[in-house]
Amino acid sequence: MGSTERIKNVAARVAKWHDAGHQIVVVPSAMSGETNRLIALAKEIMPQPDPRELDMIASTGEQVSVGLLAMALLAIGKDAVSYTGWQAGIRTDSAFTKARIQSIDDTRVRGDLDAGKIVIITGFQGMDEDGNISTLGRGGSDTSAVAIAAALKADECLIYTDVDGVYTTDPRVVTEARRLQKITFEEMLELASLGSKVLQTRSVEFAGNYQVPTRVLSSLTDPLMDLAEEASSGTLISFEEESNMEQAVISGIAFNRDEAKITVLGVPDKPGVAFHILGPIADANIEVDMIIQNQSVDGKTDFTFTVSRNDYVKAMNVLEGQKESLGATKVIGDAKVSKVSAVGVGMRSHVGVASQMFRTLSEEGINILMISTSEIKISVLIDEKYMELAVRALHKAFNLEQA
Repeated sequence: MGSTERIKNVAARVAKWHDAGHQIVVVPSAMSGETNRLIALAKEIMPQPDPRELDMIASTGEQVSVGLLAMALLAIGKDAVSYTGWQAGIRTDSAFTKARIQSIDDTRVRGDLDAGKIVIITGFQGMDEDGNISTLGRGGSDTSAVAIAAALKADECLIYTDVDGVYTTDPRVVTEARRLQKITFEEMLELASLGSKVLQTRSVEFAGNYQVPTRVLSSLTDPLMDLAEEASSGTLISFEEESNMEQAVISGIAFNRDEAKITVLGVPDKPGVAFHILGPIADANIEVDMIIQNQSVDGKTDFTFTVSRNDYVKAMNVLEGQKESLGATKVIGDAKVSKVSAVGVGMRSHVGVASQMFRTLSEEGINILMISTSEIKISVLIDEKYMELAVRALHKAFNLEQA
């Protein structure tokens, strides 16, 4: 949606699918850079914009997109109609700028589809129970698309983006990175939450919870390419771990530069210590990621956790103010760390993944600061200067360049 020419290409692609007999609902994002421009305008007026009014402003970018796309389809003889999120029956809570979808009334949309129309709905937005416009947070168009697909029980939700699928890692870091034909929802959710920017985490959660078959594919291909070829391109996010998928121990290596580490030294090792440290952090609306508590020595322990780098200074200030009441000797931090993660459902049935990961990092002289695991992922926190080296070494160690 970067230009009117690109919008015409989108119209041609949509018309192709409609001509093949499919009922189509399109959920476009705002034109490239438009949301940033609108937010910048708001901040010129009010450095900390009122959330309700900011949603009123930010929601207009998508309204322009749906109107232009509807016109582009009408211009080539297609019966199309555009709707805002609230016109399409999307109801959200009242958490302005980061609202969550609560329900979708699909009556109006189904009526249009049955009448042969192409329906275009603004992504990223809805309306709360008081009639206020709300937005879902950055990247919310993906979430809107999957939620609408779930409500309509669509055969498949196609997410067109600027990459041609989900890769074993970022090709800009590892040139040998390989596009995956399929990936499970669990793996995609881990990759999205661990730093992969292909899909927004909430959209993957929706797809998994409501079992919406979802395919990630490129918006940069020829809009008139063969339909069968396009329908099988990209990466399919699937429900079941098929036998050929189970053979892959690791599906991808994710990384996140947006990490900062904070350690509270010498706190009394007694029940409630974690709550007394993390409670004020939560009250400051700061999300915590990795957590580790050291073994008690003489009744004292050290407590370490990570936060977003943007929240580092805020979190340090909160804890400095709490240091005396915590009985801590010192609060120290490091904002120059990164997280690297290995993800794969194959971990459930293969042993030795952790030891191979740790051995690979050791051979490269990379020290591990923290470790976090789940059933299908292992994450390590390392010095940020070693991040790309770690990603390349792990990608090679787990043979991810091989199909």
